[in-house]
Amino acid sequence: MLPVARKPIVQYVLEELLANGVEQILLITGRSKTAIENHFDTDPELLRTLNSRKMTHLASQTDFEHLKAHIFYTRQHQQKGLGDAVLCGESFAGEQPVVVALGDSILGLHAKSSCVSRMIQLFESRRASCVVAVEEVPPEETRNYGVIRAREGKDGCLNVLDLIEKPRPEEAPSNLAIAGRYVFSPLIFDMLRRVQADSKGEIQLTDAIRFLCEEGKRVLAVKLPPSEKRYDIGNFASYYATFVEFALADPDYGKELRDYLQTLLNTP
Repeated sequence: MLPVARKPIVQYVLEELLANGVEQILLITGRSKTAIENHFDTDPELLRTLNSRKMTHLASQTDFEHLKAHIFYTRQHQQKGLGDAVLCGESFAGEQPVVVALGDSILGLHAKSSCVSRMIQLFESRRASCVVAVEEVPPEETRNYGVIRAREGKDGCLNVLDLIEKPRPEEAPSNLAIAGRYVFSPLIFDMLRRVQADSKGEIQLTDAIRFLCEEGKRVLAVKLPPSEKRYDIGNFASYYATFVEFALADPDYGKELRDYLQTLLNTP
């Protein structure tokens, strides 16, 4: 629920998925995170108040019914890692493929990205078991991400041969880091049940994807273009940078903020 300019991060992610044709969305939350459910719920009293005060522009920003989304919620009862969180969605997915989008990553400025649509198309056309989005990162940052080893494939994609979770730079097989978007066949849930918890007691999603690779399943990667760069909200430095970039692009207040920042930076 951290805000980036005018919206909380989770809203950018949800709007991105809807724009890419994903209409049924399961939000996996935890204890004390009811603010997420409340944010997307209808608040008739608030809407009436805003409309009565002629603040229709604000009313439209708090009314999510126009999004035509079917939003569901479940909880991860223990903090046991990303893999365990994905496993919480097994009943929701059933026997259908599923898109997984991490809530700490926004793709594209103001979530203007068609990456998930391209991933879904590739998943279906190549009958893949998994498609991941990747981006190039500086070598010293590989320790923060799951990193792939891959070879060039057809249709502009990469064939993933192996993955390593948060490798040191000297151990990283490449500088291609997973960018927080995945498309999976239901087989991923079987793989997740095979994963042993790591030293922190967490089930790593990367390990489950490695099992797919080891069993010869088709695992593909799509590289993000510069126009759809990933905004990582996982640490303070990147969060601050993302907030400023999004705020500077605001059509109403961006210029004013830019002028203020220039004045601030020129002040001794």
